[in-house]
Amino acid sequence: MTSESAPGEPSLARRLRRNVRDCVRIDTRSLAVFRVLMGALLFADVLLRSRNFSFYYTDDGVMPQSLAMEMTPDNAFSVFFFTSDPTVIAGLFVLQALVAIQLIVGYKTRIATVLAFLLVISTDYHNPAVTSYADVLYRLLLFWAIFLPLGERWSVDAAHADGPPRASVAGVASALILLQMFYMYFYNGYHKLEDEIWHTGEAAPKVLGLDDMTFLAAEYIREFPLLLQLGGATWFIMLLGSGLLIVLVGRPRMAVVGMFMIGHFSFAITVRIGAFAFVAMAALVLFLQAQFWDDGKRVLERLGVDDGRVRLLERASSLERVAASVPRFRIDDERYRRAKSGVYTVSLVVIIVSVALVLAATHTPLGTVGAVDDTADSVDDTLSVVNADQPDWTVFAPTPRTTDRYYVFAAKTVDGDRIDVYNDRPLTYDRPGQELQQQYSTYRERFYMNSVRRHANDERANGAHIELAEHYCTTWADENDVELTHLNMYQVSEDVTLETITTPEDRETWTSELYQHGCGDNEPTEIEPPE
Repeated sequence: MTSESAPGEPSLARRLRRNVRDCVRIDTRSLAVFRVLMGALLFADVLLRSRNFSFYYTDDGVMPQSLAMEMTPDNAFSVFFFTSDPTVIAGLFVLQALVAIQLIVGYKTRIATVLAFLLVISTDYHNPAVTSYADVLYRLLLFWAIFLPLGERWSVDAAHADGPPRASVAGVASALILLQMFYMYFYNGYHKLEDEIWHTGEAAPKVLGLDDMTFLAAEYIREFPLLLQLGGATWFIMLLGSGLLIVLVGRPRMAVVGMFMIGHFSFAITVRIGAFAFVAMAALVLFLQAQFWDDGKRVLERLGVDDGRVRLLERASSLERVAASVPRFRIDDERYRRAKSGVYTVSLVVIIVSVALVLAATHTPLGTVGAVDDTADSVDDTLSVVNADQPDWTVFAPTPRTTDRYYVFAAKTVDGDRIDVYNDRPLTYDRPGQELQQQYSTYRERFYMNSVRRHANDERANGAHIELAEHYCTTWADENDVELTHLNMYQVSEDVTLETITTPEDRETWTSELYQHGCGDNEPTEIEPPE
């Protein structure tokens, strides 16, 4: 005898579909906050990059267009590849800042998102030597955001809408952007399975012992290695269990999001890895569903801040009136709307199939099938043209770097003096300071120096190391009234152990030559350190 469902009771399949939709549901208030944060991050990035505009982004600096194109995939898209005029390049930076503002206010949001994505990938390809995982994650999130209604709430577009905003969205597009974060976390944790140093938690104190990439609170936190080991092991478990960000809903999900937020905040105040922590935290906002906003409202009511909330709502109403006065420029044509909807659907289907092929070829036995592998490679090459391909997400994995490093650029002058031009001091191989991260004027300089080191180790015939050496040769005389005849690049490494995390003077140290360069017509030669 079989039992039958009661009248009106949803079937198992229907309940499953509903649960899946709830798992990938994004509250439109979270979408709005995400949009504002992404716009703010883009605006801040343009300002920060502008500090080294000539040095990194014009042919007068260390990354001529020819080298940038050599370092990027064939047929890579970048609007910067169409010009080498510094004025035009500066204009494109200004345009990027304006698009960031457009994204923040949510005016023609989908157009703003597309423009932001194209300008971001263009900038990354304009100087690939200074990019980091923060840039990779940001552009991928921006790519998936193209298919989401970022302007549904708290935007000029919302003020122009004919009806009330949707409370939430749940579908393929919302699933893709949430799965992007899960994929990044889990794949990174998967890589870390390969090295026991992560299982024991020993990786965290060693990473926090690297003076060349830590700052702010790291100096104090590294005094507690056992606490760091516990935190490192916890983070490793969180990465492997990141699927909970998807399968949990409501308050349980809020707790998991909170744990990841705390983890990223701890990175932001200890490890100088650019905007990665802030980009990740912006994306984590998308996992906050209606329960978070409802609970937040109740907390404000219990704290007795109703008056403030009323004033905020009144101010929001004023902003809505201002937003409504902005020109709409909307095409009210049914054929246009159908065509736009068709392009959206076809684009999403093509992307889903493409990503599925690449992931299947990468992570399943299907990758051994010739036709599948060839097709996946072709798709991946196509995605790389627009900088939308997935990296391996090997952040500090599988084996984290446990050697501190600093650079010494030994140079000879026409007067016969020997100097360290990188640290602007007489030639010595001693530490340039207690905090090695201060060797870099900006966080992007550290990523740039990583590129210089890799190019030198690979002995590239045309690389960042050669351009940087030649830049010193041609500019040093103008700035210091003495010409250089030779310049050699060295890397000094220090072995970081649990016992020497806070005592760099006790570390084993060795020096490696990266590259020898002769300025002008001079042949490269050894430069002996002073006795």
